Amino acid sequence: MIHLEEIHRIYDTAAAPVHALRGVNLRILPGEFVAVMGASGSGKSTLMNLLGCLDRPTRGRYRLDDADVAELSPDAVAAVRNRTIGFVFQGFNLLHRATALENVELPMLYATPTLRGDEARSRARVALGRVGLEARADHTPSELSGGQQQRVAIARALVLDPKLLLADEPTGNLDTRTSIEIMGLFQQLNAQGATIVMVTHELDVARFAQRIVVMRDGRIVADRALDRPADPVAELARLPDEAEAETA
Repeated sequence: MIHLEEIHRIYDTAAAPVHALRGVNLRILPGEFVAVMGASGSGKSTLMNLLGCLDRPTRGRYRLDDADVAELSPDAVAAVRNRTIGFVFQGFNLLHRATALENVELPMLYATPTLRGDEARSRARVALGRVGLEARADHTPSELSGGQQQRVAIARALVLDPKLLLADEPTGNLDTRTSIEIMGLFQQLNAQGATIVMVTHELDVARFAQRIVVMRDGRIVADRALDRPADPVAELARLPDEAEAETA
């Protein structure tokens, strides 16, 4: 699915060039669930932007789904972002006056060919059903909890059946219990065949992935598979129940 070869990304600034990525080599197979970790400035966000075709490397080669991204036209890159990749962000990025269903329909307005009307609504409802929110289709974000808003954002990312799901700090605005529930959802989607790459600075979140890649100073310094990813059911069982937490 993803093959990076000697990827460098250098940003020219007034003070001095900033070498954000330094010779990154990475392979991610279809169906993997990979967490990318690192401190602020490690290069993980730059890497995510390159994987999402939101930026291009200064040098090196990026192959996505057997296509050399550097050889794609701007229109072809836009099509890849729309059809091949689904994006999930920390801040949800939902339209506050739109319902959950309308938010999930948005990517279909920019698809080629454009999907509208009954077909769009049907696909959006199916996507909301995949994240357990079909009953909340007519609710606006202000009527949803943080976890439910993130589920809407995930449904929006899934509505065009992308091959790759990129998640940038998807639990950053969520409490512990809701974070575990969202990671359980990612595991379910991965079991259904989704390839997932997630950026996080939290080890407790990364443990739900199958593989952890650690970055430092623009380089990959560790890459290991987990024999047993964290089990969301077991993790939730370890938490105090809400009544006990409020009493404490």
